[in-house]
Amino acid sequence: MATKAVANLSLFGNPNACSPNSPIRGRRTTQKTLKKVRVLNIIRCSSLSSSSSSSTTVDRPWKVSDARLVLEDGSVWPAKSFGATGTQLGEVVFNTSLTGYQEILTDPSYAGQFVLMTNPHIGNTGVNLDDEESRQCFLAGLVIRNLSISTSNWRCTQPLGDYLAERNIMGIYDVDTRAITRRLRQDGSLIGVLSTEKTKTDEELLEMSRTWDIVGVDLISGVSCKAPYEWADTADSEWEFKKNERDGKRFHVVAYDFGIKYNILRRLASYGCKITVVPCTLPASETLKMQPDGVLFSNGPGDPSAVPYAVQTVKEIIGKVPVFGICMGHQLLGQALGGKTFKMKFGHHGGNHPVRNLRNGCVEISAQNHNYAVDPASLPEGVEVTHINLNDGSCAGLAFPAMKLMSLQYHPEASPGPHDSDPAFGEFIRLMEQAK
Repeated sequence: MATKAVANLSLFGNPNACSPNSPIRGRRTTQKTLKKVRVLNIIRCSSLSSSSSSSTTVDRPWKVSDARLVLEDGSVWPAKSFGATGTQLGEVVFNTSLTGYQEILTDPSYAGQFVLMTNPHIGNTGVNLDDEESRQCFLAGLVIRNLSISTSNWRCTQPLGDYLAERNIMGIYDVDTRAITRRLRQDGSLIGVLSTEKTKTDEELLEMSRTWDIVGVDLISGVSCKAPYEWADTADSEWEFKKNERDGKRFHVVAYDFGIKYNILRRLASYGCKITVVPCTLPASETLKMQPDGVLFSNGPGDPSAVPYAVQTVKEIIGKVPVFGICMGHQLLGQALGGKTFKMKFGHHGGNHPVRNLRNGCVEISAQNHNYAVDPASLPEGVEVTHINLNDGSCAGLAFPAMKLMSLQYHPEASPGPHDSDPAFGEFIRLMEQAK
């Protein structure tokens, strides 16, 4: 024990201890090397407090490390837990938003993922019921650097830790989120295991992370509604930034719920739409019987190639009524048109991604949350790429005027994020007006 403590002390504060440049990359190493790497990682990524345990229980006025994040590359990250306890699997992604952690927690598109916040200070505004983006938290867990010891906001009704515990969501803090983010940027998204169970060894957790995969899993069926319902709420007048709303409900829109966020529905309603939300499995024939003015294919989690039934539904609807695809809906439209999608290295997650509108040259700062993208080279003639992500040049928007179709890879409703892209809802309105 003394040897380990000395080893940890020598590495404490070393910025390269857990950096992606250290030789702890398990994806291209042999099994024999991995065994050595695993031991090395337990030392390199340990915090000083985690090595100071002994057979004698000592009461401390502060919380000590009682959780671990074990990544599939062999690295082990001791941390302190909040929220729920237990063991949970997920894909680790990082989000660069500075605010809006509650909207992120309730975004169904994070199903099956651990969200690592790059902003170091989380929890200072607590939570409130008004900022929910869906009926529950769907993400696998939350990873942060510092958990605020107090809340200070007039809208706060509950501390973040209590909120997560009630919803059985695990969270960890006091972990080097910067080092993990650098690793994800260099090696790509990684599968990880969060655990507070001392009976499970690092080797057992590592094996769990290497035998589970999120690719090819149908995640939208687990987050979609089970029956159709009508949506009527507009954006609250206190938060409404677009004062020239349209009067009345001029357009009937059927919204496919692949994991839809409430603020997408609120923005459509604010633009004068009557909205019927339907499950992801509703046949196209049932939708067309409603005689909608337009159809929205919403955001949602996971791999679009894992939901061929959704792609078939999209195929049967496009060309018959105007359609608007957002995020997952954008990817499903790409596949329905004959294009291909691919998994990105670490995806786009945050409220500060620059996108260029190729039609007018304007740049929008957008909110994004996706791990897959459409390959524009695979799309048929007539499909126009309307937007590109300025960070990596990936396809961020499509249009096919002949089929009354438009889509965005990002979130025009933001929540959280800037409102630069809100006019996209107005474009969808004009598409339906032209069709009428």
